[in-house]
Amino acid sequence: MPAKAAANKRRKELQGPAFEKGLAVRREVLGAEYVDASVARADDFTVDFQKMVTEYCWGEVWTRKGLSRRDRSLLNLAMLTALNRSNELRLHVRGAINNGVSRDEIKEVLLQTGIYCGIPACLDAFKAASEVLKEMGKL
Repeated sequence: MPAKAAANKRRKELQGPAFEKGLAVRREVLGAEYVDASVARADDFTVDFQKMVTEYCWGEVWTRKGLSRRDRSLLNLAMLTALNRSNELRLHVRGAINNGVSRDEIKEVLLQTGIYCGIPACLDAFKAASEVLKEMGKL
């Protein structure tokens, strides 16, 4: 579904300049299909969360001048590994590739994080990253 058609079907809470700014970045980094599906699933319980994530995470923090998107992706990979959040890590491996991070750089971030955050978290991160890199034809 084209972006304009998707916007027309969005809940009123998920519209406006701040939301559109964040949505554009979120779609560029994570992929339009994933983001549009997440936004489309918003219901009365989750709509405020979608609004917060899109406007503040993607519209405010990801658009700041202090770090490049590439650098933010590298940080996210390390933090998600440290937190042992493999589902979210899969998503951000894809985003890191979209932001110009190489397969070898992803590997180095995971190795570095493994030393400081623990081998079990690193093992899960390598499994998740390998799945995504295979799907994307990078392995």
